[in-house]
Amino acid sequence: MKKWALSICLTLIFAIILSGCSESTGQEGESSPKGDDTITIAWYPNESGEDLKAAREEISKVIEEATGKKVEHKTTTDYIIAIEAIANGNADLAFMGAQGYIEAHNKNEKVLPLVVPSGESGTLDDALYYSWLAVNKGDEEEYKSGDGFSIDNIAGKKFSFVSNSSTSGFKVPSSGIVSHFSKKNEYKDLTADDLLEGGEDKFFSEVQFGGSHQGSAVNLLSGKVDVAAFCDTCVNNYVELVDGEENKPGAVYKVKKDAAEPFHTVPEKEFVLISVTPVLNAPFVVNTETVSEEDRKKLLEAFVSDEVANNPKIFVPEDSDFTGLFSKKGNERFVEVEDSWFNPIRELSN
Repeated sequence: MKKWALSICLTLIFAIILSGCSESTGQEGESSPKGDDTITIAWYPNESGEDLKAAREEISKVIEEATGKKVEHKTTTDYIIAIEAIANGNADLAFMGAQGYIEAHNKNEKVLPLVVPSGESGTLDDALYYSWLAVNKGDEEEYKSGDGFSIDNIAGKKFSFVSNSSTSGFKVPSSGIVSHFSKKNEYKDLTADDLLEGGEDKFFSEVQFGGSHQGSAVNLLSGKVDVAAFCDTCVNNYVELVDGEENKPGAVYKVKKDAAEPFHTVPEKEFVLISVTPVLNAPFVVNTETVSEEDRKKLLEAFVSDEVANNPKIFVPEDSDFTGLFSKKGNERFVEVEDSWFNPIRELSN
């Protein structure tokens, strides 16, 4: 066979292989091609666990009823997978942190926010959750400062972030660390990039990434690191407050005895908060290139409805045993949100 003919054959074979690998991820990991009658939603690792499958399916019911289309879930093991999926059109919707949304929007300006869960007021005014820096119970005295706590002694420690695309698991805590330490002459040139790797000549002696908020917390509780960043909402299903005030430095939390993976390896382990920072709530975002304006409006109307706000499998009451994504302590509901609402997170990069 002549070389040019062989080259053409190989090219055709390679093209066939590639086309066979281009199918989107189906319902809870099954593989099926994406069509106009399907809406695919991408989830971060934090929301991809088996324990949250029923909660994800409740969201799919809302989408299916609103649009008449089948819903496929793209669960992920890495933030970047979800960000790329919504940016390149392999997903139509995604639930992601503010930083992930900003990264996806920067890649494709057609990716826009749809709704965020409100605060207890039912508005955007208190649509916040909390970024924690935590240490194992018994180590908290090292971080005490008078009657409170200080992060002065985290320098040189083993530290765990979530992902460098995480809002509350990297963007907010790294900005806080840089802001605090750059006031000291020794660290006046410190940047967030300096926190990505550990070593003898680095700010941290070792840096790990949990891949999810749950993973970062387990890095701490299993003794792999001294300090960890993770958020309240992503671990609320697995831990309980045992001392102090919720979301305040000094609060002590304990892993529930029957906690699901990955906390099943550290039952009843306790940790203490040494720093707490409020963060803008995470949005559901939509790729307006792959979702029609008609469907976007249908989705918005459904998400902000009283029916969804009062659905105990979406906004879960405190006395419920259902493992959900959002809690109902007051008038929580989904509210419409604009791109500009996320500017405070954008400004952390400036």
